[in-house]
Amino acid sequence: MQILFETKGKLLGIDFGDKRTGLAVSDVTRFLASGIGYISVGGMQKTAARVCEIIKEENITGGIVIGLPVNMNGSEGPRAEHAKKFASILGEHMSAGGIELPIVMMDERMTTMAAARYLNETDTRGQKRKSVIDTLSAQIILQNALDRLKNMAK
Repeated sequence: MQILFETKGKLLGIDFGDKRTGLAVSDVTRFLASGIGYISVGGMQKTAARVCEIIKEENITGGIVIGLPVNMNGSEGPRAEHAKKFASILGEHMSAGGIELPIVMMDERMTTMAAARYLNETDTRGQKRKSVIDTLSAQIILQNALDRLKNMAK
């Protein structure tokens, strides 16, 4: 997180998944995360290429926050390795495209559960739920990162 503390500008939050990848952006002041949807282009390479396009479209200048699915005991399993591999591929695509931004992995324990709880409270069901949960998870991951950055400033 220290590396993001040293940058300025909007951040992009990513909840990487095999089927859908949720996306969120911060405002320029880094106060609030807002979900911007999800992509489902298939495969890490295509997803990374599309994320690079979104970085440019959304004018992301501060950095990237990718959710790291850590086990409840703090260990990292296959899902964490998968997310790290995606981060590496994204970094390669960014470099090839002339995008120089830090990528930070953020512990995402409980974010999907928090998103599911919120969707239960708002009675969001069926296909609508599937299309929203990844975006909401990315928004929670990014908001958690923003809150940590605010606490570092104190």
